Amino acid sequence: MDHRAEIKEFLSSRRARLTPERAGLPAYGGNRRVKGLRREEVALLAGVSVDYYVRMERGNLAGASGGVLEALARALQLDEAERDHLFTLARESDATPVRRRAATKGIRPALQQVLDTITDAPAWIRNGHLDILAANQLSRALYASMFADPRRPANTARFTFLDPASQEFFVDWERAADDIAAVLRLQAGKNPHDKALSDLIGELSTRSETFRARWADHNVRFHRSGRKKLHHPVVGDLEIDFEAMEFPSDPGLTLIVYTAPATSPTADAFKLLASWSATQEPRSMSYLSEHVREVADDC
Repeated sequence: MDHRAEIKEFLSSRRARLTPERAGLPAYGGNRRVKGLRREEVALLAGVSVDYYVRMERGNLAGASGGVLEALARALQLDEAERDHLFTLARESDATPVRRRAATKGIRPALQQVLDTITDAPAWIRNGHLDILAANQLSRALYASMFADPRRPANTARFTFLDPASQEFFVDWERAADDIAAVLRLQAGKNPHDKALSDLIGELSTRSETFRARWADHNVRFHRSGRKKLHHPVVGDLEIDFEAMEFPSDPGLTLIVYTAPATSPTADAFKLLASWSATQEPRSMSYLSEHVREVADDC
């Protein structure tokens, strides 16, 4: 990734979305030649000189103090994820470029044991590339369409943007696609020299116009908790809550767990899915994936 270009496009895109009215500034005249705020208006709001802000927006955050970055975040009305991204870009500007250790490709046996003890809820562990490194039986049954792809490790970004089955699986596919692109953008800011991540982004950009459009928006987002709706070809519609938890002892790995209120239809559907998948497990999860594909085709 071109780090300076990333800074330039991120700051200019955040500036472009703000109007003077939203920023609390008077709007003189009706024919503004720029979309959003002017550079001098951002500089005024941040309390820095115009020349200094122009330098930053041209991709140079080296030496910017925490106070300046905080003021800039307030001026651009950045949310928590955007603020974190800004500070990450600044740290990378001050750092000597290094090729960091590649994202983890496997997990410790103890983490698989943790997954295997979770029997009533889908749970899996992913890395920063959104590779699924390990999963319990229920999550493999839930995401059987994704695991049907023989490529390993399975990857939620590839599934979302490159597999048509994802548009049936995610009830709100547009939101899911927005989240995936924004999470990858946040990860790319933290690891601009990660070749495997760059390769993934390049593959998605080459093969998916919808990903390219979202990547160009420069949005970033945390994906820590929330609710989503899924449609499973065997057990039907699901409305689930999800929580994401990082492992302090294994940096870069995240545990995702799906849950539902005990008396909800989704909780009942989880029980049905668990019962059904248990009957298929001896015949291998690859068979399960193929069977789910057949069911989906018949629907």
